[in-house]
Amino acid sequence: MNILEINNLTKIYGKGETEVRALDGVSFSVEQGEFIAIVGPSGSGKSTLLHILGGVDVATSGSVIINGTDISKLDETALAIFRRRQIGLIYQFYNLIPILTVEENLTLPLLLDGRKPDKEQIDVLAQKLGLSKRLSHLPSELSGGQQQRVSIGRALINNPALLLADEPTGNLDSENSREIVELLRKLNKEYKQTVIIITHDERIALSADRVIAIQDGKITRDEVR
Repeated sequence: MNILEINNLTKIYGKGETEVRALDGVSFSVEQGEFIAIVGPSGSGKSTLLHILGGVDVATSGSVIINGTDISKLDETALAIFRRRQIGLIYQFYNLIPILTVEENLTLPLLLDGRKPDKEQIDVLAQKLGLSKRLSHLPSELSGGQQQRVSIGRALINNPALLLADEPTGNLDSENSREIVELLRKLNKEYKQTVIIITHDERIALSADRVIAIQDGKITRDEVR
């Protein structure tokens, strides 16, 4: 079953002589439970692609269908709701709220969606993430690896159709990077979570089930490992 379908996706910045095609007719599909690494040099279009898949940028043309919904046809309000419920986003620099505790950061998407956090759900998630003893801590009291675990938990709290990560190990040392890769792989294997990662980290690419390479806004390789 395809959880994601991308059809002839194009993203153009500027006009005339200043026109830049960040994406140029990109098409591929993703089955539920896949673990995919998207690789390519800086400026290849891979981050632009992830931002469009995450609903934080809009394509010039083409379609992105997630769980049967064409997000390019949603208005701003509907897209915000869909993104909050169906897409989990993880960034390189965590983006945690510094004055909120770990538990409050984890449950923020639920509160924004008008739902009451379930204590049992939080405890189970914290255990998966190795954060059970850190729920009352502030982000400043955590290591970089622990902060990234919180951001992963926040992305998972709504059981999203897609978990999208943009260079999730880019701000971590080698040991924490290894642990984050292992955690993402565990979530994928044990819980069938569909994961798409933009990365320069060779270890992530080597651990992925499928590698999609992008250069100059086009797919140059789509390889099942």
